[in-house]
Amino acid sequence: MNDVRLLEAARAGDEDAFARLVEPHRRALHAHCYRMLGSVADAEDALQDALLNAWRGLAKFEGRSSLRSWLYTIATNACLRAIERRPKRVLPIDYAPAADPHDGLAEPLVESVWVEPYPDETLGLEDGLAGPEARYEQRESVELAFIAALQHLPARQRAVLILRDVLGFTARETAAALEMSSPGVDSALQRAHKAVDERLPDRSQQAVLGSLDDQGLREIVDRYVDAFERADVDAVVEMLAADGAFTMPPLPTWYRGREAVAAFLKGHVLASENRWRLVPARANGQLAFGNYRWDEERETFRPRSISVLTLGRGGIAEITTFLGPELIPRFGLPNEL
Repeated sequence: MNDVRLLEAARAGDEDAFARLVEPHRRALHAHCYRMLGSVADAEDALQDALLNAWRGLAKFEGRSSLRSWLYTIATNACLRAIERRPKRVLPIDYAPAADPHDGLAEPLVESVWVEPYPDETLGLEDGLAGPEARYEQRESVELAFIAALQHLPARQRAVLILRDVLGFTARETAAALEMSSPGVDSALQRAHKAVDERLPDRSQQAVLGSLDDQGLREIVDRYVDAFERADVDAVVEMLAADGAFTMPPLPTWYRGREAVAAFLKGHVLASENRWRLVPARANGQLAFGNYRWDEERETFRPRSISVLTLGRGGIAEITTFLGPELIPRFGLPNEL
C-alpha cells in the first residue's frame, strides 16, 4: 500500500498500517530526540511517547502539513516535556575545571547529568543535509561538541535551532510546530546561533575526517589501538594535541594537557596491572572504540567503556571515555573478547 492508503487504514484503527507508515521516519526521529535530550535512553522514551501520541491523535491529522512535519512536531513537544522534568546533560569539561592527576578521582555522579554517546552506524543516519533550509549536515548534527552545545540552550531555542538548521523546516513550519510567531522564531534562532557558535570548534569532525583519506584514518585507528593495547603511555600521549583532554563520564574528574593526561594514564588506566583490547566503532559521527579489560577470574576481556575521539589540528583534541559496560551492546559490539 502507498502512504495514502496506509494513512486511511491507520485512521480506521489498523495498528500495523500505522507502524508501516511511521517506520521510515523512526530512526531519524530517534536522532532528533537525541539532539534535543543528549541521551539515547531519554530519546527512546521520548520517541515512544511521541509515537503513542501520534497514534492517539491520528484522526486530527488533516494532511495540511506533511506526515514528516507532523511527526517531528509531536516528537519535539514530547522532548520539551521531558526537558522540564530533568536537569540538562553536559560533558565533564562543562561541569568542573580540569583536575590535578596526582589527586584522587572524584566519585561518579549518580544522577543523569551526562551527555551519552550515540551509535550512529547502528541506528542509522543519512549523509548530507536534511533539506535546502538546513545549515548542518546530519552527521555533523550529532557530533559530541554540537550535542553538548545544544544542551546549554533554553529548551525552545534548542528546538528552534534543530528544526530550522538541522531538519530544514521553514520559519513558518517551525512557528506552527512550537506555537510561536515567525518573528519569535527568527529571534530565538539568532540567539541560539550566537550561543552555539561560541562553543563549537572552528572545524567540525566531519570536516576533519573528510580531510583525511581512508589510509590516514586507518593509520590513526591502528596507531591508537596499538599504543593502548601495549599500554604505551608515551605513544598515546604523543597522539594528543598539546592541550588535549581526557574525560570519563560519569566521573566529573578530567585532565587537560599531555603531561596531566600521561600522569593519569600511568597511575590508573594504563597501569601495569591492566591489559586492554580495543574494537573500533563509530559514535556521534566520530572515531570510537569499545574498550575491554582483562578479567583474570573469567580469563576473558570484559567490556568497560566506549571512547570517542575528537580530532583537532594538532592531534587528538579530546578522548571522551564513557564508562559503563551497558553501553557496549548499543554499538553492536561483543559482550566479551
